Amino acid sequence: MLLTLFLACFNALASEVKKDIPYLKNATEKRHLLNIYYPKIDGKPKDVLIFIHGGSWNSGNKNNYWWLGRNFAKKGVVAITINYSHSPQYDYKQIAADCARAVKWVHDSVSQYNGNPKRIFIMGHSAGGHLASLITADPQYFKETGIENPIRGVILNDAFGLDMYDYLISAAPNNSTNNFLSTFSTNQETWKTASPFYYTKNISQPYLIVYGEKTYSSIRKHSGKMAAKLKASNQPVEQHIIEEKKHIGMITQMIWGNNKVYDIILEFMNRIRI
Repeated sequence: MLLTLFLACFNALASEVKKDIPYLKNATEKRHLLNIYYPKIDGKPKDVLIFIHGGSWNSGNKNNYWWLGRNFAKKGVVAITINYSHSPQYDYKQIAADCARAVKWVHDSVSQYNGNPKRIFIMGHSAGGHLASLITADPQYFKETGIENPIRGVILNDAFGLDMYDYLISAAPNNSTNNFLSTFSTNQETWKTASPFYYTKNISQPYLIVYGEKTYSSIRKHSGKMAAKLKASNQPVEQHIIEEKKHIGMITQMIWGNNKVYDIILEFMNRIRI
């Protein structure tokens, strides 16, 4: 065991981090900042992974996921964690627009950190999975930034909100539902417009959908529906169910760099070539 741990540490790449980089010109608010973690080596440009955190669209911070950025950088990936606007001050469309703007900054600037702008992947957990999928599937978001969609692959880690219409149409009134309505409004058509599930015809990027065996029933349902719909459209999609894991555990397990989800993600990225 000690030898295995030693070899794992020895083989890990050295990494560096730059924090609180504005992804909007003249941005001063924390909601428009990102951190970038990158391998401290030269050589050919590295794959890039943008991570969007969860938090019910109304909370969360990029700094809480320093271990995710560091672990990916030590595995040879340029990793970016982003902040974005939160509800109820901002609705889902404004939140998604922030995420797309962050992606544009990465596309335009990541080569400074030896990242390959032609190899950008996007990953999100919980509400972050919804945002990662939405900006990739609904063309309005990158159109507004002035760039072609640069995403090479989408990675959903226990994503919540893939079909907000199906979720909200039957949701019991409670504080969580009220919070979601402040993000997505009470308009049922908006719930569909805000849901990646209804844009699958626009999706050309390969999808990796990973969720916990013991996560929320709505996440299991909608992750399975999304995978099935993509498969029915002959879109490339992989689906992995992680045994025994609940919703929060699906992301906190990645605190440990030897977690198997890293292997699943890196193998997925490596199979996608330019």
